[in-house]
Amino acid sequence: MRSFLLLILFTSLLSKSFSQILCTRSVKLMGGRFEITIVADDSLTAEQHIDTIITEITRIEYLISDWIPTTQVSQINKNAGIAPVRVSSELLELTERALYISEITNGAFDISFAAMEKIWRYDGTMQQMPHPDSVKKARAKVGYKNIIIDREASTIFLKLPGMKIGFGALGEGYAADRCRNMMLQKGIKAGIINATGDMSTWGHKPDGKPWSIGVDDPFNPGNLYAIIPLKKTAIVTSGSYEKYIILDGKRYSHIINPATGYPATGLISVTVLGPEAERANALSTSIMVMGRKAGKKLIKKNAGYQCIMVTDGGRFYTAGNFKLKRYKV
Repeated sequence: MRSFLLLILFTSLLSKSFSQILCTRSVKLMGGRFEITIVADDSLTAEQHIDTIITEITRIEYLISDWIPTTQVSQINKNAGIAPVRVSSELLELTERALYISEITNGAFDISFAAMEKIWRYDGTMQQMPHPDSVKKARAKVGYKNIIIDREASTIFLKLPGMKIGFGALGEGYAADRCRNMMLQKGIKAGIINATGDMSTWGHKPDGKPWSIGVDDPFNPGNLYAIIPLKKTAIVTSGSYEKYIILDGKRYSHIINPATGYPATGLISVTVLGPEAERANALSTSIMVMGRKAGKKLIKKNAGYQCIMVTDGGRFYTAGNFKLKRYKV
């Protein structure tokens, strides 16, 4: 689970001295908590647009979820090693973008890592290390190059039986970006879509000030290590400090290195800022796997993106010309 970014804003109606008001609603969608904030002329308009956003996110969930058996992604997984599955252009394009990230990260990002889900469990039921043979067997089913797209036929095929794809590292960011763009098209000039920490923002608060986002201190949960002003910016944090297991006295994060089948090490938190939450999410997950030096090079190849990296040892690094101003109480 990616770190849930703390939103620093007033969630009640603002002073009457401002011509617009701010409304916020929290709902459970896509297996996580979404916090939707809209700035509008009146509360009725804001609430109606929040309803529209919830409807759109629900639609996306029933397209890309791998835990709802009727979705196109579930059908792709059921037909792994059997036959291609015809999908919508929307899902085809989302998959193509995922494969592009896999290419530029040399597989550090891989939507077929879902085959490892049964090996590593973070629900409190795992009491011992998985057998190396089990890891090896599951790892053999992971590999983005075995995801075959036929754009002309609009199909996706998983070459190996037992393969599985999942959009947990892209879907929420994609939903946040799509809803932000939808609101802009409808004339809503400011708001935030916070999709379980994948955050797309636009415009500013009714008082004219920018949105301010607080990022958790990974070594002191509940405290902040930075407050970042945003305009039309997405921000995502991937971290290993909230969801992990301890086996034989060693801590194992939930972010798996697709190349090894074992949890990634070296970084405890990566925060990425940029134009799109979908891309920011993919980059933050990739950097957690790739490490600091390779992550810095990756950010340089993605214009408009910046990041903060925190090592297991507590050191902070930035990339993409980001100026980190530590928060002080």
